[in-house]
Amino acid sequence: MSDFKALPDLAPPASTTGFVGWLRTNLFSSPLNSVVTLIVLYVMYLTFVPMFDWAIFSAVFSTDNNAVCKDEAVGACWAFIGDRLNLFTYGSYPAEQIWRLNICFALLTLSFGPQFFEAFPYKRSLGIFSLTVFPVVSFILIKGGMMGLEEVPTDRWGGLALTLIIAYVGIVAALPVGIVLALGRRSHMPVIRTFCIVFIELWRGVPLISVLFMSSVMLPLFMPEGTNFDKLLRALIGITMFQSAYMAEVIRGGLQAIPRGQYEAAKALGLSYWKSMRLIIMPQALKLVIPGIVNTFIALFKDTTLVLIIGLLDILATVEAQIQDPSWGKVNVEGHIFVAFCFWVFCFGMSRYSQKLERKLHTGHKR
Repeated sequence: MSDFKALPDLAPPASTTGFVGWLRTNLFSSPLNSVVTLIVLYVMYLTFVPMFDWAIFSAVFSTDNNAVCKDEAVGACWAFIGDRLNLFTYGSYPAEQIWRLNICFALLTLSFGPQFFEAFPYKRSLGIFSLTVFPVVSFILIKGGMMGLEEVPTDRWGGLALTLIIAYVGIVAALPVGIVLALGRRSHMPVIRTFCIVFIELWRGVPLISVLFMSSVMLPLFMPEGTNFDKLLRALIGITMFQSAYMAEVIRGGLQAIPRGQYEAAKALGLSYWKSMRLIIMPQALKLVIPGIVNTFIALFKDTTLVLIIGLLDILATVEAQIQDPSWGKVNVEGHIFVAFCFWVFCFGMSRYSQKLERKLHTGHKR
């Protein structure tokens, strides 16, 4: 027999592995890619170095003298955000009653925070709590006028708290109304189908600004004399009806995607229409249109800023009013960045949770 022995495999060249290998493969794989990479790096240098200097290194984070922020040599004046943070969060809600809003924020976090953690127990119970008990408790705490709590009129509500109230009510109310409208549009009863079609097409055919303007200015003209219809309630009804029309079309798309055999199977089991919808059809349809539903929720959350036109001071309107203060100098950029960050946090959270739901409810439809 031969004395030949196989030599051990040699390690790959260092230039093809690790960080250096990644650079050679993805950024410098050819002369053209190398030139493009260098140009992009130079543009990033020109963009991000001044931005970080303005936002961090030359920024003012706290000060006892507002005039410091008027100096052209300093960067961002984040001290303005810190000084007005309570106003941006609670609006003009009475300072001695802010603890009521803090309880609502804590309950909101307790209800939805655990939904992002797979191993957290009682998530189902917390979800039911967020849709049933939480709205009632929050209304009692925020509005007051009962159980010994001082009543706070809605014109004192504002800031981030008002934005969350409008978004939460719109989201919770638009989904069930949208489901009913979607089922009604597919109904075999001509009267119900016609009513749902007219409702959906009417609300989808007008901009939300017009809806809010009509609900605030025109609706009281048709009410009996002396009737006091709260401005916030009018806005909530208008936003809910507007978004429910879009939600109905999203859900109708899910219903149309269900194979005909599912309906026939439900009939073969002897299930009534409502039982087949509740147990078989609707769960599958809602699962298929999770991205569309969450997209509608995100659009609703961002559309809350339009309530400014009817005199409701949400977080954007509150910031817009405060950046006009001349004692702080020009802080409009810092104020708008703060608003954008707040919206991004909530919208990104909804997006991530929807992706988590899609992975959890995946049952083999993905190809």
